[in-house]
Order: sequence, then structure tokens, then C-alpha cells
Amino acid sequence: MTIRKLTHFWLPVAIVAAAVVLTVYLLRKGADSYVSIETGDKIEITPEQIKSIRDIGQWEFLSVSDEELIDTVRRGFFSDDRLSRIYYGTMRLGVDLGKVNEGWISVSGDTVMLVLPPVGLLDDRFIDEAQTVSFFESGKWSAQDREAMYLRAQRRMRAHGLSPQNLRIAENHADAQFRQLLHVMGFQHVIVRFSR
Repeated sequence: MTIRKLTHFWLPVAIVAAAVVLTVYLLRKGADSYVSIETGDKIEITPEQIKSIRDIGQWEFLSVSDEELIDTVRRGFFSDDRLSRIYYGTMRLGVDLGKVNEGWISVSGDTVMLVLPPVGLLDDRFIDEAQTVSFFESGKWSAQDREAMYLRAQRRMRAHGLSPQNLRIAENHADAQFRQLLHVMGFQHVIVRFSR
């Protein structure tokens, strides 16, 4: 047999033997060490996360559009003056996170509890004065007369928009949105309550 033929025979055998020896060595060396993954139930919420939630500010959960026809009559000696106006407005119901109390968010294990301010009207100036239309006008009316009509329209719209049913709908939307936000942050259990 020539040297070339011997090399072809012994070279693959030597490579396989070296691989077996190396594998046995690595398995013995690795038997003393191990990798462990531990999970904890406790999730911490950082001050930065609390600040970022609070920085949302006013969070709208329900928008209620309304229109009101307000009519007023001023009796006169010879004739009556009449003013009828249509007011349009959109009330935005939500939570103002600038009004949260100290300790409004707390964590226990994998559960986070929020105590939010009550759902309410986010802006008192909800009537769109640019859309206000004088439907009928006779006689002379002062700015104070028009302001009084504006305030009547505002009271009526509030009575309709801030109904218990609308407030409940907005609370349900707030609950769902905050749950979703905190689930994304890693909390498995979220409890949302509203202060009264």
C-alpha cells in the first residue's frame, strides 16, 4: 500500500475519532454547569411609567353631540319680541389624569390597581358658537340676553350629555382602555376603580 492510499483511509478515521473525543470532553465539562431560567410573579412599575401614564392628561372616552333650540319671548305693550336660536355642541366625556390622588396606582405581584378621577366633562366650552344659528329674531336683543340663552342651551346639553347611561358607557370604555394599556406593559391582572 502506498502512503497516499493510507492517508485516504486513516484521515477520515482520525477526524471521526477526534470529533468523538471532543464531544465526550465537552459533555463531561458541561455536566457540571447548567442554565436556569427563573420567573418571578412580581412586576414593578417605574416612576417613569407612572409619569408617562399621567402625562396623557385628559383622556376622552365618549363624545356626545347635541343640538338645542332655545326660544325666548319678551312681552311688549304693542308687540312681543322673540328670539329663537339653535345651538350645536359636542361634549367630550373622559378622565383628567391631572386630578389623580396620591397613590392612585399600586402594584401587588402581577396585579396593578388604578383609582381614577370620576369620568366627567373635559371642557365646559363645548358649544360651537360658530355654528349657532338665529332661527327667528324680532326686536332688539342685548349681549346679556344672548348670553342667558347660551347658558340655557349649555344646561340642557349637560343634562342630556351627562346622563347616568353616558357616564357608565364612558367608564366602561375607560376601564377597557386602561386594562389594555397595562396588559401591554406586562400586568396580567388590572383593577380599575373610579373615585367618587
